[in-house]
Amino acid sequence: MKKITASLLLALVLFTCERDDICSESITTSRINIALLDINFPDEDTPKNVFNLRVQGVGNESVLSDYDVVRTNNLLLPLKTTDDVTQFRLHINYAIDDNGTPEPEDDIIEGNEDIITINYTREQEYLSRGCGYRTIFKNVTITVEDDGNNWIQNILPANDNLIVNNEDEVHYKIYH
Repeated sequence: MKKITASLLLALVLFTCERDDICSESITTSRINIALLDINFPDEDTPKNVFNLRVQGVGNESVLSDYDVVRTNNLLLPLKTTDDVTQFRLHINYAIDDNGTPEPEDDIIEGNEDIITINYTREQEYLSRGCGYRTIFKNVTITVEDDGNNWIQNILPANDNLIVNNEDEVHYKIYH
């Protein structure tokens, strides 16, 4: 009788438990994919590297680790899932001149910084009980603050009614 009860209990546990969901990277909240292109060849969408690029969120003092003084022609930037706007400082030719002194207070930051603002609406998509939700960003727009010395010359969406739900495709094009 104990064997039957134990077998019944084991069967009940095995059949009532759900498999653990394995959540792949491809179904998580996507980052916005921005191609950096040559302004001299706008019809050809020719990639153009930026050098010594440093990317930092506005209102956030930490630098994005993938973009801490790097050379690249493509950006994958995370968007806020709790707000409908995200801002970044894109600083090219970033360098610090220490003035030959050990005090960081008198250091001069060199290069050219542009601030981009990304606006969007958020939609939550249910994935599963184990994986939860992911955020899809709709009606995405990007603007650049005009400081009179912008390295960013033009910003264009890759298509109309832009939706960010797959970071493998380019969403925006920045010409410089």
